[in-house]
Amino acid sequence: MGTKQNGPIGRPRGFDADEALERAMLLFWEHGYEGASLASLTSAMGISTTSMYAAFGNKEELFRKALERYTEGPSAYVTRALDEPTAHGVATAILTGAVRTTTRPAHPHGCLGVQGALTTSDAGQAVRDLLAAWRNNGCASIQERFQRAVDEGDLPPEADPGLLARYLTTMAFGISVQAASGIGRAELQTMADAALRNWPPLS
Repeated sequence: MGTKQNGPIGRPRGFDADEALERAMLLFWEHGYEGASLASLTSAMGISTTSMYAAFGNKEELFRKALERYTEGPSAYVTRALDEPTAHGVATAILTGAVRTTTRPAHPHGCLGVQGALTTSDAGQAVRDLLAAWRNNGCASIQERFQRAVDEGDLPPEADPGLLARYLTTMAFGISVQAASGIGRAELQTMADAALRNWPPLS
């Protein structure tokens, strides 16, 4: 009685929204959208259900925020790769980044954006659509970068930027699925190196 709380009722003293969101992201990453129950999320975040709703909205909104955090954190290697001076450098940075990010010992293996909601019930359709858009937006950004490479003469004029972008993202997503299946970093890097030896692979 009479104790002063920070924020909405049910939020514990010293509540760290950033840390709570990090923990939620890791749980979604490991178990997927539907595999991460509300009880497991609030337990991992160290807050009550009331606090979760007050700070982050419902489970779908929490997932959206977790995906944003994943994009700006573990998956930020894609954005950085687009700044590489050559298309080959972009491709190398993306595949190497995919191998590194999906096999970190202290993190879940695989990719939140690929495996987070490949299959869901009707209730999870919005999240499945969100992740499909996330993957397509990433591919579109890479296509734009490869179009610039064609315009600058870095890629041959007959190269198809859209096809190259789809090839590269398919390779990166495949690496994440293999990582989630337990394939080790060294083997995945060997696969990435093989894919990069004949760049560009398509024209």
